[in-house]
Amino acid sequence: MRILILCTGNSCRSQIAAAWLRHFDSTLEVFSAGTQPADKISELAVKVMAEEKIDISNEKPKHVDQFIGQEWDYVITVCGDANENCPLFTGKVKHRFHFGFNDPTKINGSESFIMSIFRKTSKEIKNTMAEFYLTEIQKLEIPKCSCKGGC
Repeated sequence: MRILILCTGNSCRSQIAAAWLRHFDSTLEVFSAGTQPADKISELAVKVMAEEKIDISNEKPKHVDQFIGQEWDYVITVCGDANENCPLFTGKVKHRFHFGFNDPTKINGSESFIMSIFRKTSKEIKNTMAEFYLTEIQKLEIPKCSCKGGC
């Protein structure tokens, strides 16, 4: 199973999403790329994933062009900001998904505040990738909340 995760800079969200999917299932071939790759992966993305015992320190941002022409089971975009240009991948793709996450690298504030946003984003990505993995890869049905007030 081949999965490509795309965003603009490939320094944070797509790297985190790819890492979570590889963590869930090491047999998956998961890659990430961007349309305008950053010079390096976000140090705070590396730090927040290290807190989860997942090492992404050797990852490098890659340009989406190196993956064009390859066949993919899934291509997932993870851009969330309305002003951001999510990439359109026109390669050979069986399934396309979009899960929008705000870019924590755009947040200003104290170091502890910014880290809290990175942790929140990583958790959101983890939960979304877990549901994607269970419902698409494993084909399991996730029970819906039956609470009157919602969950």
